[in-house]
Amino acid sequence: MPNKSIENNQYNPAEDTFFFVDHLKNEKGENALDIGTGTGYLAKILSSKFSLVVATEINFDSLRSLKPKLPNCICCDAAEPIREKFDLITCNMPYLPSDEISDNTIDGGVEGLEIPLKIIKSVRNHVKDGGKILFLSSSLSNYEKLLEKTRRLGFDVNIIAKKKLFFEELILIEARKNKKLISNS
Repeated sequence: MPNKSIENNQYNPAEDTFFFVDHLKNEKGENALDIGTGTGYLAKILSSKFSLVVATEINFDSLRSLKPKLPNCICCDAAEPIREKFDLITCNMPYLPSDEISDNTIDGGVEGLEIPLKIIKSVRNHVKDGGKILFLSSSLSNYEKLLEKTRRLGFDVNIIAKKKLFFEELILIEARKNKKLISNS
């Protein structure tokens, strides 16, 4: 069961977040973008490794309740208002399969693909050449289809880590930008 704050419908750091953080140890660069920052946990980790970190979050109450406050937070859907390019984009996105999106912290839509693909499409033009996106998926989702669709969007895609939990396997995916974006699929 997700670790949620009832007060502001916010997804609090849980096992998937800590698994993600374990794989940020060697990341560093000029700038990073954290999509769907929630409590700001990933953005705070990135801020010690990047000169500039921008965080986006669709839930204004989540941004308002950040403690400590993060600079460069934008209340928006995915990366819609962003115009910059980043060395690294992270996203612990909603990836669980759902018939409808009733909880934007965990519901990924049909096969767990709808929201992840929307986010990847939103950020694909914001990755610097040689940059990458790191995001989570689950064995409960159709992650293989997600990998293929991400490839068709112009990324070299690799599973860089897996973690077995009681009811699912977490899958950390790295999508490196190709020189040429292939299609809008």
